[in-house]
Amino acid sequence: MNTLLTVMIVIQVLSALTIIGLVLLQHGKGADMGAAFGSGASGSLFGATGSSNFLSKSTGVAAAIFFGATLALAFLGNRPASVTGGVMDRLPASTVPANTAPAAPAPVAPAAPVEQGQSGQIPK
Repeated sequence: MNTLLTVMIVIQVLSALTIIGLVLLQHGKGADMGAAFGSGASGSLFGATGSSNFLSKSTGVAAAIFFGATLALAFLGNRPASVTGGVMDRLPASTVPANTAPAAPAPVAPAAPVEQGQSGQIPK
């Protein structure tokens, strides 16, 4: 399960980086006017209009992969934990029995009676 999660995260990150790169490669609507005056965009690898169609379709494909990976990660992240239990179930058993009461205090012998002269008070 961890391997599938790792693969989906890698796919999502790579598709996000691909989207960023493809968006930065595309030129905006105002670049067409600059190309008409010889800015060199018409001599691109894909021709004057071929690059916009190829880049926009590639961006759409990368976006679809990104959304699919995001949905897969959301699905995998919301699945319940394994049937074996939680983290606390895997702790070792305690060595102290749980139902033992503390030891009772030892009985105290009563104090010897104090005579009047021994109490430390001055007789009246």
